[in-house]
This record gives sequence, C-alpha cells and structure tokens, in this order.
Amino acid sequence: MTDLGLMTRKSVTDIIAEAGEHTLRKTLGALSITALGIGCIIGAGIFVLTGTAAAHFAGPAIMLSFVVGGIACAFVGLCYAELAALLPVSGSTYTYTYATLGEIFAWIIGWDLILEYAMGASTVAVGWSGYIVSLLHNFGINIPPQYAAAPWTEFKLPDGSTVAGIVNLPAAFIVLLLTAMLIGGTKESARLNNIMVCIKLAVVLAFIAFGIGYVKPANWHPFIPDNTGTFGQFGWTGVMRGASVVFFAFIGFDAVSTAAQEAKNPQTDMPIGILGSLVICTVLYVAVAGVLTGLVPYTELGVADPIAKGVDVIGLTWFSVLIKIGALTGLTTVILVLLYGQSRIFFQIAKDGLLPRMFSDVHPSLGTPSKSQLLIGIVVAVVAALTPIDVLGEMVSIGTLFAFVLVCGAVIYLRKSDAQVARPFRTPGVPLVPVLGMAFSILLMVFLPWETWLRLIVWLVIGLALYFAYGRHHSVLLNGAAAR
Repeated sequence: MTDLGLMTRKSVTDIIAEAGEHTLRKTLGALSITALGIGCIIGAGIFVLTGTAAAHFAGPAIMLSFVVGGIACAFVGLCYAELAALLPVSGSTYTYTYATLGEIFAWIIGWDLILEYAMGASTVAVGWSGYIVSLLHNFGINIPPQYAAAPWTEFKLPDGSTVAGIVNLPAAFIVLLLTAMLIGGTKESARLNNIMVCIKLAVVLAFIAFGIGYVKPANWHPFIPDNTGTFGQFGWTGVMRGASVVFFAFIGFDAVSTAAQEAKNPQTDMPIGILGSLVICTVLYVAVAGVLTGLVPYTELGVADPIAKGVDVIGLTWFSVLIKIGALTGLTTVILVLLYGQSRIFFQIAKDGLLPRMFSDVHPSLGTPSKSQLLIGIVVAVVAALTPIDVLGEMVSIGTLFAFVLVCGAVIYLRKSDAQVARPFRTPGVPLVPVLGMAFSILLMVFLPWETWLRLIVWLVIGLALYFAYGRHHSVLLNGAAAR
C-alpha cells in the first residue's frame, strides 16, 4: 500500500476522464430519464403509505407532510442536478463523496446506498406481492397465503383460522423477472418503463378526476387533528412524523443520477430528469392525498390498499380493478429503477477496487453490468421472500436521508475545492440551498424512531468491517491499478 490516507479523494478531473473510458451505452434522453424518476417515485408512497401516514400520524394534514417532503427534496434535487451534470458517472452519491470527503466516506455512503436501493426494492416487491394476490383473487385465482408472506408472518383467513407465512414467492418472482430484463439491455428496459409510467400516470390522474366529485369536505376537519399527547401522533409533530414516513415516497429522483453515464447529453438531460420528475410527482402526491382524505375519514385509511378503499367510496367496481392494475404497474417500475440504480453503484464501486472486479464487467453484447445486476437481483429476491415489509420499510428512509446530507455538503465543498471546473448546471443560492437541504434531511431523520437509527449504525459497522477486510487492500486509488 502507498502512504495515501483513507480520506484521499479522487479529483474531479479524473472522475470526468473515467466517465469517457467505460463502455456503458449512452441510450437515455431527457424524456426517458424523467420517466425513470417518475417510475421510481410514484409507487409504494402513493399507493400504500399515504393512508398509513394519514391514519396514524397526520390526518388530512398528510397533504402538508407531502409538501414538507417535496420542499426538502427540492433543495436536495438541485444539488443532485449540479453534481450529476458535473460528474456524469454511474456512482451517484458514492462518486460525489469520493470527490469530496475521500475514499473511506465514499465506501460508507456506497454501503449506505445498498440499504436504500436493495432494501427499498425488497420493500416494494413485498407490496407488489400483496396487490397481485388481491388482483388475481378478483379473477378467481387464489394463491395460498402461506406462499405470499414472509416466515412467521401470521394473518387470519376468512374462516377465522390463523396461518403463518412460509415464503413470499410473488415478491421473489417479480424481482428475478425484472433482473432478467435489466440484464437484457438498458434501452429495452427504459422503453418498458416509459410504457408503464404512462399507464400508472393515467390511473393516478383518473383517480383524482373521478374522486374529486365524491369528496366530502367534512372529512378534512379537523385538518390537523389534536396531538394525542404522544410525540409524533397528530398535531404539528404528527405532520413532521408523517413527512418522515412518506419520505419513502420520494425515493427515486436520486436514483436518476445513477443513469448519468448512460445519458446521451448528461449536462442537460440530468437536471431535466431529476427536477422534472420531482416536481411532477410532488404535485400528484398532494392532489391524491387531498382526494383520498376527502373520500374516506383518515381514521379508516390504515390499510394495505388505501387507494382501493377510496375507489370503493366512488362505487365503480371496474375502477377498483383498474386501480390495482395501476398500483401493480407503479410498484413494478419502482423495483425496476431501484434494481437498476443499485447495480450501477456496484459497478462504480467495483471499478474503484472496493468490490471484486467482476462486478465492473460489462457484457460484450448487451452493454450492461450483467454480473452486478444478477447478484443484486438474487439478494433482493431472497430478502423480499423472507422478510416482513415493516422491517424492510423502516430501514430505507434513514439511509436515503443520510445520503442526501452528504450530497448537499459535496456541492458546497466542490464549489471551493474545484471552483475552476465548468458546471453545466449550477445550484442557485449556494451555500443557502445546500444548507437548507441538509437541515431538512437531518430534521426528518430526527423524527424517525431510535430503532431505525440503531439498525443504520449496525449496518454501517458491518460495512466498515468489509472495507478494512477487503476494500482497503484492493483500492485502485490507494494501491494503484496492480491491486486489481
């Protein structure tokens, strides 16, 4: 090993040069990148978490929770836009941290992103399983419940008996299917994603259009229910707790940044894709939350399929089936983009030697990091098949918020350390905007339960152990190319 320290950082010039050396195909335009963002953002948040957060934390003021989450993401999104245009590589926050805080922190954030993307994909896959079981039941096809739930998950059958889950086969199936598609090619996967995004946008807009005529304004009163005496249960603390919960719904615009190396014109396509998808989805979230809480009293929304419950109030049976199809489509695109993003981060980390080199191999004919994609798919499928959704969901938001803090800090740092480098897109109001992004992210982290913090700490300790056992000794930056 050389005498370089663990906080040795990559230069911006070297990172930009590396972006032109690799063979990932540049197939994505601004529209496809925006669709990737929408595809990942509109999913579990709008179809599941809206009802949960309204019923348990914020009431009708869940609309404000989405506004808070959207504002926090806007500040962070502006920072992502600058960095993705400046450093058009596939590593996202991992690469940005490598250029600012150095290798050890880059590894920490790369390990943290596994928590966000892999666990996030597993969470959504479990939600997908619930919706497909419900939809198939409408057509007279019944999947045995013990084969659509994680082990030790108990639930009651219609006859009153109790059954325990064995394995969630539908969740594993959808992950493996999408993994095979992503290995087959980015362009083809993006085309399918664009189609599915159009379908679920149509369903969401239809829910708003049909539902608004059935809204009962009385359901919006009180708009902010009185606090129960417990921190985070209604009142203004409930609004903030709700924002922390539904923040999962905004995960996705950051995954867009992992597509930078495959963008045709990253300097303009990336800012359009990141900010465009974020604005569109925030507006739709607030509108759906308003219609849903106007259709159904917030106390009745703590169910797995709150949008379907809202459709029941409208009274259109055929529309209920359409909503479930839209939910399935929405959840499918989320899994697709999260699997895509995770493999690209693995690809970049392996290029730097911190993971085995095989994960940076690009398939000669398909032009995709097939080995990295296959590993991620298998791991996510196993986790989704065997882990309850509540355990998975709690681990995702804090990992994302932690990454957001570092991204905002990277913008401030690089403005000073590499002021001379041309920036195709510049975050306005630096340092105020990045500081606000950091502040909002930290604030939302504070409102997460302590168990979530403990899981994050344990996860990071495991990551550090892996770094010192393998990555430190194979780092290209610390040891030179011979280490690989």
